[in-house]
Amino acid sequence: MSKAAELAKMGEVITNNQVGGRRNMLINGAMNVAQRSTSETGLGASAGYFTLDRWKMDFNATAGRLTMSQTADGPSGFANCLKLDCTTADTSIAAGEYIMLEQRLEGQDVQGICKGTADAKPVTVSFYVKANGSFTFGLELSDNDNTRQITKLFATTTSWVRHEITFPADTSGAFDDDNARSLLATFWLHAGSTYSGGTLNSSSWASRTHANRAAGIGSFFSSTDNEFYITGVQMEIGSTATPFEHRSYGDELALCQRYFYRWESSSTYAGVGVGRAYDTSNAVAMINTPCAMRANATLTVSAVGDFAVAGIGGTPASISNGERTTDFRSYKLTINQGSTPFTSGTIYQLESDNQANAKINFDSEL
Repeated sequence: MSKAAELAKMGEVITNNQVGGRRNMLINGAMNVAQRSTSETGLGASAGYFTLDRWKMDFNATAGRLTMSQTADGPSGFANCLKLDCTTADTSIAAGEYIMLEQRLEGQDVQGICKGTADAKPVTVSFYVKANGSFTFGLELSDNDNTRQITKLFATTTSWVRHEITFPADTSGAFDDDNARSLLATFWLHAGSTYSGGTLNSSSWASRTHANRAAGIGSFFSSTDNEFYITGVQMEIGSTATPFEHRSYGDELALCQRYFYRWESSSTYAGVGVGRAYDTSNAVAMINTPCAMRANATLTVSAVGDFAVAGIGGTPASISNGERTTDFRSYKLTINQGSTPFTSGTIYQLESDNQANAKINFDSEL
């Protein structure tokens, strides 16, 4: 890139009041954070967050299956990418099928777009992508609050290519100013006629018509040879893509942990938290998350048998959500001890029970 081009891009950043703040509204665009797992196989039966943080795979009624992984590949400046590998093809596409890779944003984080006002601004999404061959896929921005959307197509090759796609301003329908899902950035990779049978809505935002959302895309599930790689995903205000905003791993991890945090044992008897027994059957243990979570988190444990209460033999009968602070930063875990009684009023510590892989997940994803 020439110096003149760099200055022009910087001017776009200044114009849109982004100096000194985060330009990239997306999180984990460089695919560096994977708290849950670095690889999961057999995906396709149900939607979920499986590997890389903030990137959800959404499936509907497809027989195809894929492996999703964090892979050490990328263009210059990127150590990692998100890779999808088709392991079971699906060439008989039913009407309601789809595969979507998406990130969901809170309404309070996208107010700067000024959507639904006379000052509404365009948005530019840039990303690096490659595949095992030439495909056409779609990138959709979707307004969940007002059921409006727009989709632009892009092509893949076998080499890393950076796409820069600008979506026009939308003066209809403001985003809600809250912590709920408002804006979705969605990569369409496979769609039946319910979503692809119309005319692609690509020129301006419009009321959502399903048939127009993915018209003209190919199918990732067309062959078990298919692979899809993506990294360096950035969404910013303005009509010009700026260089990717590389944030530190620590900053990116903290942003991810607002939506998902995993407490994981680093030793065989790692302490989780302490608390008081309030009767002979139940006690609480306090645990803090690294940051305020988006909403009250759903708690799951790797297995109840992975934990114990110090000083009492046996496995807890259950560990469940208890009370939490209003900022969703501190949680009381309720421990039911089962057959071995507590002494009411006594302080106890919950710990991993000779299990170096004991885990507690806190999930407040959108």
